[in-house]
Amino acid sequence: MTTRARDHGMFIAGSWTDGTDTRMEAVSPGTGEIIGTVPEGSRSDVQKAIAAANEAWPDWAARSPFERAAAMERIVELITERRDQLAQTLTLDQGKPLYAEAYGEVDELAEYFRMAGEDAKRIEGSMPPSTDAGKRILVYRVPRGVVGVITPWNWPYTMPAELIAPALASGNAVVWAPAPATSLCSVELAGCIVDAGLPAGIFNMITGPGPVVGDEIAGNGGTQTVAFIGSIATGQKVSERAAGKALLLEMGGNGPVVVLDNADIEAAAKASLESAFLCAGQSCTAGERWLVHEAVHGAFMDNLIATIKQTVRLGDPTDRATTLGPLNNEATAQKMDRHVAQALEEGAELITGGGRASGFPTPLYYEPTVLDQVAHGMEVAREETFGPVVPVTSIRSESEALQLVNSSPYGLLVSVWTEDLARGIRFSEKAQAGWVNINESSNYWESHLPFGGRSGSRSGVGRVGGRHPMDVFTELKTVVVRLGT
Repeated sequence: MTTRARDHGMFIAGSWTDGTDTRMEAVSPGTGEIIGTVPEGSRSDVQKAIAAANEAWPDWAARSPFERAAAMERIVELITERRDQLAQTLTLDQGKPLYAEAYGEVDELAEYFRMAGEDAKRIEGSMPPSTDAGKRILVYRVPRGVVGVITPWNWPYTMPAELIAPALASGNAVVWAPAPATSLCSVELAGCIVDAGLPAGIFNMITGPGPVVGDEIAGNGGTQTVAFIGSIATGQKVSERAAGKALLLEMGGNGPVVVLDNADIEAAAKASLESAFLCAGQSCTAGERWLVHEAVHGAFMDNLIATIKQTVRLGDPTDRATTLGPLNNEATAQKMDRHVAQALEEGAELITGGGRASGFPTPLYYEPTVLDQVAHGMEVAREETFGPVVPVTSIRSESEALQLVNSSPYGLLVSVWTEDLARGIRFSEKAQAGWVNINESSNYWESHLPFGGRSGSRSGVGRVGGRHPMDVFTELKTVVVRLGT
């Protein structure tokens, strides 16, 4: 699969524009080739977009939810028509295996816009009683105005869609700053939204460095709501800049996979491949540490290694046989290098992998890696490595597993394996996380369900998924009606 490198624009106030003369190159992590360029947006570009969005959104908000839903369906139709182009761009720009992952993400992208249109039709209010028999009370939800959206590179279609689709469908305008590392994916997605014929100013996309365009979106007084998906460090900066606004923050995780002494070991080992290697481990719900009961530790490790050898295929992401593609960028690869090296220096045992693979066009291809005897204080166990690694720690009891899970500053997702359903439910109720999977991969989710970090953790506030962002993107309005004398 090849693509002709060309210059792309950003979309502001109803028009594609090049902005300033400065441009950023998009380099494929799979081939190392320059596959296109996008404008390096400025604060001035963001300010123009926000001004256009504030001018446009009242008319959009006044339209029927059914009219807005029809616009979402037009976006779905365009995504479906352009499925091949979207998937191929995702593979070139992000590195995901085309057949194993990229087409699936495009299909989920369409589903987010389809759901948003349907959910917008069902935003309901109430009619609470008044103390005065001559009055009627109406309480209903209204759009907040302009939603600033800042998104990451690991899921460059579905994560923006989690926010953009419900924001638009519920009557808001959007100003979007996508991650620079996957700007070409962002251009393709923006094209589907633009070509659906939304009014000028309702949707805006500004490419550029996060500390410039993202910072302006977060801090500018013209955005009434800020929605962010990304790292904890960046999310904290966004939160500070957006203080006083409605916020939706979905940040990092350290999703532990807990394998108890009565687990189905074969099933747990098989599901661990999705936990560790989906999106090359670059997922906030990736299994970042495995807590395996000592009674089943040996059997689990044997099953895991055998399954990896039989199933995982690191290779050209355009090849139908490939299940594991390259990492997206050098910074992520260097973190993987650092975490693995530190673990080995401090006593962890390397079972397989452990370094960058040779014989590929770029140094971003990383061997599927398994570490055993990982101590709790090692970076690979307590931080978000964001790479294809399985760090295994042996535990002696369920209570030890819970203590380790709940001592983490993260609180996004936990996976627990046990043949005793009641035991699994009790564990899930004690685990301090926003989402718990019982006998399922840590990377399993459904797009209509509420997903986000537990209160008090560093994993964020609010919920993405289905209609749930609309709770942030809209607010309650109370109207009191006097019926007369």
